[in-house]
Amino acid sequence: LFIAIGIFAILMNGGLRYGVDFAGGVMVQVQFEQPIADEQVKTALGGVDLPGLTVQQVGTEDRDYMLRFSLTQTENQDLRDEVSAALKSSIPDNPSSIQRLETVGPKVGNDLRNMAIEALFYAVLLITVYISGRFEHSWFIAGAMALVLWGAVYGAGYVGFHRLWGVAIGMVITLLCCWKLKLNFALGAILALLHDVIVTLGLLTIMGVEIDLNVIAALLTLVGYSINDTIVVYDRIRENLRAIPAEGEKPTMHDVINRSVNQTLSRTIMTSATTLAACLALYILGGSVIHDFALTITLGVVFGTFSSVFVASPILMAFGNVDLYHQKANKNDDYERPGEHGIV
Repeated sequence: LFIAIGIFAILMNGGLRYGVDFAGGVMVQVQFEQPIADEQVKTALGGVDLPGLTVQQVGTEDRDYMLRFSLTQTENQDLRDEVSAALKSSIPDNPSSIQRLETVGPKVGNDLRNMAIEALFYAVLLITVYISGRFEHSWFIAGAMALVLWGAVYGAGYVGFHRLWGVAIGMVITLLCCWKLKLNFALGAILALLHDVIVTLGLLTIMGVEIDLNVIAALLTLVGYSINDTIVVYDRIRENLRAIPAEGEKPTMHDVINRSVNQTLSRTIMTSATTLAACLALYILGGSVIHDFALTITLGVVFGTFSSVFVASPILMAFGNVDLYHQKANKNDDYERPGEHGIV
């Protein structure tokens, strides 16, 4: 449901809003000494050749503004001087300064966007291999599946097929393969990660945040953070499955998951709370440069914690029973832990 809501939010807002990093163009951040209206800033720059100019307020003091426009033939230094001169002549009683100026060509922006999408996909693919190998002892099957999918996505981009569609199809095939091969631990982890990324992107779209390299870095950080929480819960589920006696009455998968989640819940909440405190500090005090990064991480920590408890684990119950997982958990019973008999 949350994944559907996230996709719906993105579609209703006309898709993701790409920043200069991905869409190409020029981005100029201007700071005024006194508060000023955005329309006044846009009017002041009317005499400068800035095609497609948009003015966006940054912060809450009405002093910082982000100017975005298409590429021009003007060199960066000349462009800086023209913008500064126009603001100085039109608004002489409110001095301003240019904090940063970035230029990205459309070809470079398109390549960066494709690489960012592929990076998220490959991160999920490698996580699938790790989860399948650790919790279901299916290293070879998961590795072969990941290798084939990696080759298919890479080959699709090489022959000219749109990389975004290639990654989307590859993700769907990954989910279908995990379901068909009964790699339910990996399936739960992937659905939890998709939940985190899509819901976070949906909220960012509603809030008008542009997707740039900072946001992609935050999403990759979110993927790593969320899977860490999920692995902790999964590890406790595996331990409780191993503790089930071979004979006698066995608990249901519902009971095992409920016990495991409750045993790890305090650790999950405290870890997320301390991380959230640091993210909020960055968001409030970090300044405009890392504002979007901190916002993405803050949202991601909340939804990542939610998915580790309420998404990843119930997937196991939906696609398997305690007998299936008990057999997988005890697949390597002949393994002796270091120090198990007093010798390390």
